[in-house]
Amino acid sequence: MKRNVDIKEISDGRLYSSGDMVKADCHDCRGCSACCRGMGNSIILDPMDLWRLHRGIQKDFAALMGENYIELGVADGMILPNLKMDAEREACPFLDNEGRCSVHSHRPGLCRLFPLGRYYEENGFKYFIQIHECPKTDRGKVKIKKWLGIPNLKAYERYIMEWHDFLNECESSLESLSDENTRILTLYVLRRFYETSYMSQDDIGFYEEFRARMTEVREKLGMET
Repeated sequence: MKRNVDIKEISDGRLYSSGDMVKADCHDCRGCSACCRGMGNSIILDPMDLWRLHRGIQKDFAALMGENYIELGVADGMILPNLKMDAEREACPFLDNEGRCSVHSHRPGLCRLFPLGRYYEENGFKYFIQIHECPKTDRGKVKIKKWLGIPNLKAYERYIMEWHDFLNECESSLESLSDENTRILTLYVLRRFYETSYMSQDDIGFYEEFRARMTEVREKLGMET
């Protein structure tokens, strides 16, 4: 989801790479869970998030939807899934009664990232610290790649950029499409990248399967490669 704000208003004014140290570590404040509450529909999931959850808790897209873990929303013109806050607690559905994440090893990319954000540039992205989002002010220093805890981080960053660029292309295409063709495009992307489960058992296999689907979708929709 794009945020039309000045990065200087929401960050410390600096951009970081994955090898940099930042004040993001709140592990000495376990059980706080402030970042898991009141998030509305802002935790938008990418295809790898669904793959991680499927492997981790054995629930595919249909099960996650049917059991109210996720819901569909519109972000930048595209129909995309997001975590569905529990109505009674206004909290993440994976937050347990002790204020801990029950899917921590398989948590979505945006959850891993927090309190960091991504600042996209022409040929990649940098990280920045969101200074207004986390109430804890005495966070410890940690290297970004350690904080994210993602194997093959460079491969993951490449994937994130590919997905970001693809969604931007889709958004641009929507400007010239009729309502019916808009519906066809958005639902086809949803079906191929989310509803259809990935069979890969490791991240390398996921990236290969993702790119094969990307080629298929581009050809199907007549998008340039």
